[in-house]
Amino acid sequence: MSIAKLETPVGTLTLVAGDLSLRAVLFPDEAPPEGAVGGAHQLLASAARQLQEYFASERRTFELPLDPVGTPFQRRCCLALSSIPYGTTVSYGEQARRLGHPRAARAVGAANARNPIPILLPCHRVVGANGALTGYGGGLDAKRLLLEHEARVLGGIR
Repeated sequence: MSIAKLETPVGTLTLVAGDLSLRAVLFPDEAPPEGAVGGAHQLLASAARQLQEYFASERRTFELPLDPVGTPFQRRCCLALSSIPYGTTVSYGEQARRLGHPRAARAVGAANARNPIPILLPCHRVVGANGALTGYGGGLDAKRLLLEHEARVLGGIR
């Protein structure tokens, strides 16, 4: 696996790529996988460019091959996150219903907590049933920043 660092408004992210897909986006306090090495990799360059465009308010969706690691249920939960429109939020219960498991809000929350590719698979768009911000791998300040960023872009404010 290859890694690259990227400075962003939510801190220095570590991008992790396998041969054919992006495997992880790590927040500053997360360690890269053992054996991962820095170096040039086309996929990492594309991921960095697309994230820079996202933070510059020039991109709302990502076009990268993604391969989140996890159980089949965790993978389904993570990949389903990409269907949440930019600038909107859903509850964990709503995400569970969309996945066909209406009573699995807690399981969905646990799967989202293990999302290895945050921002690109936007788990920051999932909130508590009452709209409250709840756990996020990068911390609630990062979750709030991402949601506020998307709201500003949709409102035409940069």
